[in-house]
Amino acid sequence: MAEKIVQTAGRDQLGEFAPMFAHLNDDVLFGEVWNEEAIDVKTKCIITVVSLMASGITDSSLIYHLQNAKAHGVTKEEIAAIITHATMYVGWPKGWAVFRQAKEVWND
Repeated sequence: MAEKIVQTAGRDQLGEFAPMFAHLNDDVLFGEVWNEEAIDVKTKCIITVVSLMASGITDSSLIYHLQNAKAHGVTKEEIAAIITHATMYVGWPKGWAVFRQAKEVWND
């Protein structure tokens, strides 16, 4: 079994204000879905980056998930190919936006 994914951002940032949302984020999304073993974590990272890209989300959550993808073995060559491929389906401006952030993450 791979290392268990643990997340506390929900409780850390919203625990008192939105405890149900914090629970769903930390315990369900990261605690259950990210730890479900039918899909490996690297693949989940790729799916998440492409999902955020398709939605046009290029804020700190995309940066976090790009960093997470890198930490789980997605190489610079792989992320470049993934973003290029997804760009053909989700749109050129979204590809440019994600490439700007991915370049920063993989050039660290």
